[in-house]
Amino acid sequence: MKVILTGATGYVGEGVLLAMLDDERIENVLSVGRRPCGHTHPKLKEYIVPDLLALKADDPNLRGYDVCFFIAGITSVGTPIDAYRIISHDIPVHFASILPNKKDMTYIYLSGAGTSDKGRLLWQQIKSSTERETQAMGFAHAYGWRPMFMRPYLGQTNHQVKAQKVVLVLYPLLRLLGQICTMKEMVNAMYRVATEGYPKSNLEPKDIISLQPKK
Repeated sequence: MKVILTGATGYVGEGVLLAMLDDERIENVLSVGRRPCGHTHPKLKEYIVPDLLALKADDPNLRGYDVCFFIAGITSVGTPIDAYRIISHDIPVHFASILPNKKDMTYIYLSGAGTSDKGRLLWQQIKSSTERETQAMGFAHAYGWRPMFMRPYLGQTNHQVKAQKVVLVLYPLLRLLGQICTMKEMVNAMYRVATEGYPKSNLEPKDIISLQPKK
């Protein structure tokens, strides 16, 4: 499987990147972002793009991939609504729109727990709109990914890793409730939905956990 990944400099993106680089099922990873991700690997290629909204539909760098895992994003806390809308809606929708060979490709947008078009908060509605619009673009498979807490992957250097350690104190309870998954489980679930499909368009934490390889 060949994968395009955005957001590799963020907490979730870095964890997913490292998990994919360790996964023998993943042949190549193209990291698309505004700056280098800080990691090197024989099967990792980087495409530095100052403005993702400036990408064109005929971009040859985006050809030949099976999956796009769009993880780039920003927290709604302290972010002006106009800026949040551009980052959480305009950019992922544009990026999905210019990808080639949609009928043979899977597009996964990292949304978040609580996303809903009926939500009272604007961020919930914005992300729900992004899910809905990208899922209507003609991809072989397209999903909204709605994890809650994610356990960091070994070797992560993102500054948020330390903050996540507070959550890990509650790991046994959150795991029992089906509200926490690992970066490896995120990749396993990505592989499963891309190769087999899934009956739901938007996956909650328990869906992601349920898609792990059978022992």
